[in-house]
Amino acid sequence: LRDQVAYEGLATLLRGNLISPETIQQLRSSLIAQMVTPDPDGFGQPFAALLLAEVARADRVEPVFSAEQRAEMVDAAADYMRGINDYRGFDETQGWRHGVAHDADLLMQLAMNPALDRAQLLEIMDAVDTQIAPDGMHFYIYGESRRLSRPILFVAMRGIVTDQEWADWFAKLASPAPFDDWGSVYTSQAGLAKLHNTRNFAEAIYVSATAN
Repeated sequence: LRDQVAYEGLATLLRGNLISPETIQQLRSSLIAQMVTPDPDGFGQPFAALLLAEVARADRVEPVFSAEQRAEMVDAAADYMRGINDYRGFDETQGWRHGVAHDADLLMQLAMNPALDRAQLLEIMDAVDTQIAPDGMHFYIYGESRRLSRPILFVAMRGIVTDQEWADWFAKLASPAPFDDWGSVYTSQAGLAKLHNTRNFAEAIYVSATAN
């Protein structure tokens, strides 16, 4: 129901211009509210983010929202990304949760919008950074690293983040912190997760950046 009826149905309607601007406005408000409301089962927030990505796409293709409303979406998406601590992905009985990937899709759609300013793009970069290699022993196995790379690539395509800001951002990515060095990550599950997740993200960036 979530995957094939709710998401695919709404995406089809939005991409076919079959929903009025007034209804898109209502969707924006209700989905933001759902995305910031804790859900112990772990489904409400991720799917609100995924649906909101389609709403953000509709606004990018044919602007509907004010600058203030768009800023609220950026703030909500960034705050949600920073606060994610439920890393469940697919379950054969319950289906998908996938909060990191779904919110990365939302941040990607926002990053592609030329109406966003430089400060908002930096906010997106900062939010993504918090989940590239989250603290603890979680290994991304459901394509999260590739999805996280997309908003960063589209921020780069905007061409308004300075070379020094990129250098600083990637220097942070390359840091083994909180470990002393990359050699020491091999002595714990948390360290191996740090290596696995950071490497997968860096490789996703590299492959996409060198594809053309």
